[in-house]
Amino acid sequence: MKIFDYMTNYDYEQLVFCQDENSGLKAIIAIHDTTIGPALGGTRMWPYASEDAAIEDALRLARGMTYKNAAAGLNLGGGKAVIIGDPRKDKSEEMFRAFGRFVQGLNGRYITAEDVGTTVEDMDLIHLETDFVTGISPAFGSSGNPSPVTAYGLYVGMKAAAVEAFGSDSLEGKTVAVQGVGNVAYELCNYLHKEGAQLIVTDINKAAVDRAVEAFDAKAVDPDEIYGVEADIFSPCALGAVINDETIPQLKAKVIAGSANNQLKDTKHGDQIHEMGIVYAPDYVINAGGVINVADELNGYNKERALKRVETIYNNVAKVLEISKRDGIPTYLAADRMAEERIQKIQKSRSQFSLNNKHILSNRI
Repeated sequence: MKIFDYMTNYDYEQLVFCQDENSGLKAIIAIHDTTIGPALGGTRMWPYASEDAAIEDALRLARGMTYKNAAAGLNLGGGKAVIIGDPRKDKSEEMFRAFGRFVQGLNGRYITAEDVGTTVEDMDLIHLETDFVTGISPAFGSSGNPSPVTAYGLYVGMKAAAVEAFGSDSLEGKTVAVQGVGNVAYELCNYLHKEGAQLIVTDINKAAVDRAVEAFDAKAVDPDEIYGVEADIFSPCALGAVINDETIPQLKAKVIAGSANNQLKDTKHGDQIHEMGIVYAPDYVINAGGVINVADELNGYNKERALKRVETIYNNVAKVLEISKRDGIPTYLAADRMAEERIQKIQKSRSQFSLNNKHILSNRI
């Protein structure tokens, strides 16, 4: 992998390699863009097959956070960190404290959080060495489990998509097919059930399905059947790449709105569902409730304020749909355009400010 070529092509700012022999830490911090503010993104721990794979994952995820944070209206840029190792057996206090010292060394350019393979407890260890960490224990003034807030953002975003597809944001009487009934999706089902939606659920975890069936009078189907059920809304809340060549022909839903990341297997699949008239709420726009919630910790966490900010996901989804119609493009491209337009406006504003300051200084001299 030609690292500088990759960084140049996608305009990355910084790539930091972190090594601590005593703890066995091998980590990579990628900072994509800090135009809007310091880079916020979680720390993932994974047993990568190679160093190149770890680098590529860190870079890809960091760029995704730039778009996610910008689209969410946060005053934050995009970054991500990965720790190479098996989260089931390689964790230690000294490892996360060593990582925390590296984060501290960036002096606020990068703020970390929980991600795949890491936990609140791991963030607490990082917090022993740095204040540039979110998602720590509530005892430290943090927000705690982000799942209910993420689900709330998903729910309000789904209502915004419903306006485009059905002419109203009411979900009463609508049938929603939910793929995966983990922590976020279970909370989503609770919101939908209370509004009077009919639920069809699936999960590879039978206990999770049984729980949803009992709590929400949901209908259960096998995992392979969820794509073709008669439903108004399809909500992928498990794996990525589920919108693909095999599943698209089965879809009967008019809306796709779920919490799973990277739902489109390829951009061509976003084009296809757009041509079919399916309203797709781009994943990183509608699932931003979690990052909005932890970002509020940077100001001293206030749950009521955080939830009000999460409600802006409704407007963000509506704006994506508006750009899609305005520019005649699929919504996945419209989401990117919304984020890029915000970044470019701030870049332009800062450039003009610098020019004005230079002009003032030259006149004084």
